[in-house]
Amino acid sequence: MDTDSAKEGRAGGANAGALTGALTPSAIVRYLDQHVVGQDAAKKTLAVAVYSHCRKPATADGVEIAKSNILLIGPTGTGKTLLCETLSRALDVPFVTADATSLAQSKYVNEEIEAILLRLLDKAGGDIARAQKGIVFIDEIDKLKAVEGQPRATSGESVQHALLKIMEGAPVKLGGGRYIDTSDILFICGGAFVGLEKITASSHTFGFISTGQSENQKILDRLNARIKPTDLFEFGLIPEFAGRLPIVASFEKLTREMLVRIMVVPKNSIYRQFRERLKSEGVELRIEPPVFEQIAELAFEYKVGARSLRGIFEEMITPVLYAVPDRPEVRRVVIRSLFEEAVFVVDADQAGA
Repeated sequence: MDTDSAKEGRAGGANAGALTGALTPSAIVRYLDQHVVGQDAAKKTLAVAVYSHCRKPATADGVEIAKSNILLIGPTGTGKTLLCETLSRALDVPFVTADATSLAQSKYVNEEIEAILLRLLDKAGGDIARAQKGIVFIDEIDKLKAVEGQPRATSGESVQHALLKIMEGAPVKLGGGRYIDTSDILFICGGAFVGLEKITASSHTFGFISTGQSENQKILDRLNARIKPTDLFEFGLIPEFAGRLPIVASFEKLTREMLVRIMVVPKNSIYRQFRERLKSEGVELRIEPPVFEQIAELAFEYKVGARSLRGIFEEMITPVLYAVPDRPEVRRVVIRSLFEEAVFVVDADQAGA
């Protein structure tokens, strides 16, 4: 659900910063639930981490509370980027995304990292203090791993090393002699980590514990599902880099039912978007439930999560969008099947069931 079609669940600008006055983990989760379908465990993990980051107290006895950057692991199209963007709006903080693959392909990694921070500053309207409270999401971080059967990928490892300093927190010099301190910038890294499940399956160490109660079994299952630092080392992340990401949230694969909900439930769902688009033409759009199930079935077969939903939806709705402007007499459009022509209704009472 991340990137293009995942963005169907984004909130409108009117909701930006809705939680700045009442920030609790449960309030953050409730806000995310309005815009992101599923991923309940990941939402709670992120909510607690972000709450702790934003409410980091100033201690009187000089104890420094270190920030905890976050690693998001899950299949492509399950909502990693969307969840981060929604969080940034909930908190009303500057947010930028970067691509680890592009960083690895660059000859000038440090300049690319500086460009990320400059974009964050731009999102903050040039306010350095505000930018220093922002969020940086680095996607496809798993692409920085060593390539199997070859020496470690030098470019990927060099990017990991280059990111270490800013992720931990340090003053970074920008153009014009300005500096930005990354100590309070929250870094969230994400990736599909294909193959990691095999590593974690072979590294479970809690199976021998005897559990007699269901609650104990839940704890055991959670421990076994937990991704350990050694799993990330074996996957190909250097220990120093994995150590900068102490909080790990795992994303589930999207089911057909979740794909249907993504199209209709969020405040800014794709269905609501097109209903509003046709409403501006004076036309009501009605899509029957089986259509969403058909779209979800196709998207599920494509195996890219929610990424393909908008493409399928657009292909279905394009003939309608083409015809409606030339037919001012139409009052309603009804779509009963993905494989049938849409029905154009002049009198709304003629639509039928």
